[in-house]
Amino acid sequence: MPYKIAGIDVHKRMLHVVVSDVQVDGEYDFTRRVFGSLPEALRSLAAWLVEQQVEEVVMESTAQYWKPVWGTLERYWKRICQTREGALATSGTLHLALALSNRGRRGRKKDFRDAERLVKRLVTHELTLSFVPDVECSCRIDWRLCWKKHTSSYPAWSPICLGPAHDACSRL
Repeated sequence: MPYKIAGIDVHKRMLHVVVSDVQVDGEYDFTRRVFGSLPEALRSLAAWLVEQQVEEVVMESTAQYWKPVWGTLERYWKRICQTREGALATSGTLHLALALSNRGRRGRKKDFRDAERLVKRLVTHELTLSFVPDVECSCRIDWRLCWKKHTSSYPAWSPICLGPAHDACSRL
């Protein structure tokens, strides 16, 4: 049974994606594709990864551009990958690698080579991975100094929800 891993080189307006079966002996054979960064393109990326039967995805943490990609894959790809028949324990795993741990040789930057290097270094455990909390854990309450209206002229500390799971915070 093939075990496929996708590597994504994230940029502001485009994503360079490679997919390879990592259980083959010898050189990896990469399938390459470029996607945009708009929501429709990210959903088509998730659908393409399901079609390719990808088990794991690794991407670089480039500025804040990885966040919508992560959120879309978590929402559309991860659930399908984990619930399909014959899914392994590692199916649907997303990895976020620090960009410095995927640094290549000096010279011209090649986006597909960077994505291929991500896959190869993930397999050999050479990447430094970042911690990204689950959706349930990503709800944060930030205590900010706010002015309470109509009660007093003094500032007061009040909670402000900053996470995507805003409904869970409203009960706090």
